Amino acid sequence: MAENSTPDILYTIVDEAPELASASFLPIIRTFASAAGVTVGTKDISLAARILATFPENLTADQKQPNDLAELGKLVKTPDANVIKLPNISASVPQLVAAVTELQAQGFDIPSYPEEPKTDAEKAIRARFDGIKGSAVNPVLREGNSDRRAAKAVKNFAQANPHRMGKWETSSKTKVSSMPGNDFYANEKSATITAAQAGDAKIEFVAKDGAVTVLKDGWALDTGTVADATFMSVKALAAFLADAIEDTKKDGTLFSLHLKATMMKVSDPIIFGHAVKAWLAPIFDKYADDLAAAGVNPNSGMGDVLARIASLPNANAIQADIDALTAERPGMYMVNSDKGITNLHVPSDVIIDASMPALIRAGGKGWGADGNEGDSNCVIPDNCYAPVYDESVEFFKANGALNPATAGTVQNVGLMAQKAEEYGSHPTTFEAPADGTIRVVLANGETLHSHDVEAGDIWRACTAKKAPIENWIQLALDRQRLTGFQSIFWLDANRAHDAELIKYVTPALEAAGAADKFQIMAPREATRASLETITAGNDSIAITGNVLRDYLTDLFPILELGTSAKMLSIVKLMNGGGLFETGAGGSAPKHVEQLVDENHLRWDSMGEFCALSESLNFLADSKDNAKAGVLGTAAEIATQGILDDNRSPSRKVGEPDNRDSHYWFARYWADALAEQTKDADLAAHFAPIAKALADGEAAILSELAAAQGAPADIGGYFNPSVEKKAAVMRPSATLNAIIG
Repeated sequence: MAENSTPDILYTIVDEAPELASASFLPIIRTFASAAGVTVGTKDISLAARILATFPENLTADQKQPNDLAELGKLVKTPDANVIKLPNISASVPQLVAAVTELQAQGFDIPSYPEEPKTDAEKAIRARFDGIKGSAVNPVLREGNSDRRAAKAVKNFAQANPHRMGKWETSSKTKVSSMPGNDFYANEKSATITAAQAGDAKIEFVAKDGAVTVLKDGWALDTGTVADATFMSVKALAAFLADAIEDTKKDGTLFSLHLKATMMKVSDPIIFGHAVKAWLAPIFDKYADDLAAAGVNPNSGMGDVLARIASLPNANAIQADIDALTAERPGMYMVNSDKGITNLHVPSDVIIDASMPALIRAGGKGWGADGNEGDSNCVIPDNCYAPVYDESVEFFKANGALNPATAGTVQNVGLMAQKAEEYGSHPTTFEAPADGTIRVVLANGETLHSHDVEAGDIWRACTAKKAPIENWIQLALDRQRLTGFQSIFWLDANRAHDAELIKYVTPALEAAGAADKFQIMAPREATRASLETITAGNDSIAITGNVLRDYLTDLFPILELGTSAKMLSIVKLMNGGGLFETGAGGSAPKHVEQLVDENHLRWDSMGEFCALSESLNFLADSKDNAKAGVLGTAAEIATQGILDDNRSPSRKVGEPDNRDSHYWFARYWADALAEQTKDADLAAHFAPIAKALADGEAAILSELAAAQGAPADIGGYFNPSVEKKAAVMRPSATLNAIIG
C-alpha cells in the first residue's frame, strides 16, 4: 500500500523485477533524501493494486486500496508533479486472470474475470476489468511528450565495454513479412478537426439493413485534433497468415509473430488469436464443436487452448492430431525451449519492441524447439511500422552487425501526451459485429470517416491533440538546438495520419527558422539514414509518434547499449511538472523466475539511478532546493562509479546481483556527498555513513552473497508480501544497520 500524502518526490510501486529491486533501493533513497529534508513517498500502480482499487465494495476496510493511479493522473497535470515511474505490467488477459487468481487465494473477495460474459452483471464486471487491461497506466500519467536518450556516462561505458553482438551473414534467411494490403496502414483515413466540426462525436455501426448501433458516444474532438480511423480485414489477415506459415516452411526458418498485445490491448490480442487459429487451422476445423464446448478462445494463446483441450473426453485424440500437425508445420520461434513454451503460447510473451531488437542483435537468430538458434520469418502483419524492422534486417545483412564500441547514438523525441495516436485507441477499437459500415459522425452531423467492413474486421480510431503536437515540435527544436545532431521527423507523407502531422510540422519549422536543420522521412528511409549515421559514429534524433517512440527506444538502445533499461527517459509534463521513467521492463518476468528459483536478481537498476538524479535536479531547479541539487549531483557521480567500476549485476547465481549494485551505489553516493564542498552540513552528515559503508564492505558483500543459491519466498508474484519481499531483498544486517 502507498502513502496518501504528496511528498517532494513520488516513487511508484509496480510489478515484477523492478518492484523487487525497489525493496532494496527505496530505503537507501529515503535515508539519503531525508538528510536534505527531501521527502520521498510512493503510489501503488501495480496490477494487483489496480485490480483491488477497481472492486472496493468486495473488500474489508483493511484490504481496500486507494486508486493511486487516478490520484497520480491528477497530480501530473500540476506544476508540483515529480514522479519516478518504474515499468509496470501492461496486462494481457492471461496475466489479468493469473493476478485475479492469486489475489483470490490471498483472501481478496474479488470477482473472477468473465472471459465470455453473458449476463448484464458479468458484462459490467468485464467492463471494469477492461479498464485495467493493456496500457492502462501510461496514457494516464503521460501528460507530456517524451525525451529519451542514453545518459552520457552510460553511452561512454557501452563504447568502452561493448556488449556481444550476433554475427549477420549476407546469406541469412531472416526476413520480415507483412500483409500485402487491407491492413491498418492501407485503410487509414485522417483529418484535422476544424472549429465547425469540434464537439462530441459518435462512432456508429450501420448494418446492411440500415439499423444503427452506437459503438461510442461522447468522443470529444477538439479544434486542431488530428483524428484517424482505419481497419484491418480479418479475411486478408487470415490469408496472409496461412501464406506466411507456408512461406516459412519453404524457407526452412522459424515462424515468429511479433505484436504488442499489452499496449494494443484490443486489436493485437485479436490478431494474435487469428495467428493461433491459422497455426491450428485443421484442428479448429475438425473439432470446432469440441473446442467451443471447452470455451476455447484463441486470443488467449495456445497455452490456454491446450489447457482447455486437456479437459475434454477426447483430449488424447485432439492432442495426437496437434502433434501430427506440429510435425508438418515449420519450426516455431520459442519463448522457452526447455519448457516447450512457443511464440504463440501467451499473447504477452513476445512483445515486438523487445523481441525484434533482441533478434536483430543476435544476428537475425531466434531459438527453436530443439534449443538451437535459427533464422526466422518475423511476421508483423500491419505495415504502419513493420518497415522499420524490415529495413534494419536488410541493412545488417548487407553491412554486418553494428559495432557498439564505435556506434553513435539515436535519441528520441516522442509525441505521446494526452493519449496520442494508437496507444490512446483502446476505447475506440471494435470488432465489426457483422457486415456493414463503421463511421465517425461529428457533433455537427457530418460524417468524418467511414469504412465498409465485414464481420470480425478490426476497426480503430485515435487522435493526437493540437497542444501536444505543438509541444512535441517545440521539444524537437529545443533538442536539436542543444545538440546540433541530425534530426529527422519519422513521418510518411503517404500515410494519412502522418500527412496531417506534416501540416503542423512544416510551418512550425519554417516559423522557427529551422527548416534546414530537420528532415522529414518515412520510417523505412529514416531507419536506413539513422543506421548509416550511427554506423559512422555520429548521432541522430528520431522525432516520432507514440508507437515509434516505444519501438525505437528499445531498438536503438538494445543495439547500442545491449539493453533499453539504462535509458534516460524524461517526460516534460505540459503543466510544468516532471515524470522520470526508468526504462523498459520486458525481461522482468524472467528475472523474477530466477530470483524465486535461486535468489539471484539480475535486474539492472541503472534506469532508476539515472531517473533519481534527474528527479533530484528537477526538484532543485523547480523548488529552489539547493540541497536537493547537491544530492542529485552526487547521485550522478555514484552512477558513474557503478559504470566505471563495473558494479552492475551479473546474470549468474553466485555472482554480484541487483542488491550488490545498490550497496555500491549507496557507498559511492555517500562518498560523493561527504567529499563535496557546496554544503558543509551534508558533508558532515554523510562522512560517517561513507566510512561505515567502506568499513563494512567485507561483511556486507559476504552477507549478500550468502543469501544466494536457495529458492526465495516472496509471498506472491503479482502481490508479494511486503515483509517477505524486504527479507529477501535486504539480507545484509550490516547494510541495514547503516541505512536504517
